[in-house]
Amino acid sequence: MVKRFGAVIGITDPGLHFKIPFGIDQVQRVATERVLKQEFGFRTQGTRAGDSTNYSGQQFEDESLMLTGDLNMIDVEWVVQYRIADPIEFLYEMRESTRTLRDISESVMRRIVGNMLGSEVLTVGRVEIQQKAGGEIQEIMDGYNAGIRINTVEMQDVVPPPAVQPAFNEVNEARQERERTINEAQKRVNQEIPNAEGAALRTVAEAERYATERVNRALGESARFSAVLAEYLQAPEVTRSRLYLETINEVLPNIGQVLVVQDGQMSPLPLLDVNRRAGNAGDDE
Repeated sequence: MVKRFGAVIGITDPGLHFKIPFGIDQVQRVATERVLKQEFGFRTQGTRAGDSTNYSGQQFEDESLMLTGDLNMIDVEWVVQYRIADPIEFLYEMRESTRTLRDISESVMRRIVGNMLGSEVLTVGRVEIQQKAGGEIQEIMDGYNAGIRINTVEMQDVVPPPAVQPAFNEVNEARQERERTINEAQKRVNQEIPNAEGAALRTVAEAERYATERVNRALGESARFSAVLAEYLQAPEVTRSRLYLETINEVLPNIGQVLVVQDGQMSPLPLLDVNRRAGNAGDDE
């Protein structure tokens, strides 16, 4: 950015250019292509050998401690990556643009986290928080004409504060136990309901089969009775005799021995005993 007597007269790209010497023209370099960042809740001190990042051991709880929508304390660390889109606006439209960016980023992040549950912030809500925060920070900075373009908002460590870590672990264990119990109950439901439905269908099918069998049997018996009645109406004596003989033929084989004794004759019990003893002897042989 070229200034003449302190006033900006133009913006040039890197390369060979000419300016009036003796302090008339001055050049102020602005890193418009470099991605800058603002860190919240932690500080990077440098890079060790082997490309491992060295972080400061100082705690920045005034930046990272937040209150969630369910009144839980949570420690949120995040990074805002940005670049300078307009050097003139960045330098002259407002004072301390980077400080303003820090204040707006912290305010936006606290509001978003405060409208969500702690469990969501710790698990599934990270992507949503990053997208919302990036969009809202960019909108506010555009309203201030800060000349800053937000690239990304990336959340780093999101953990409960050390003071409540044991209690938080117990709550997580209780939630996991609850989920396990619910899953086991659902598994039992998925097993028992099909079994009960199958047993009910089987009972209904057996009842329908029994009903069909009884109906068919009743229809057959009624048809047989109607046929016998028709025969009886045509020849009552013959039909009566045939029915009597058929009934005797069915009953007598199940009775066994039948002895008919006239009045005044000797009882056949001794003969029956002899027959019984002979039968027992034959069985022993």
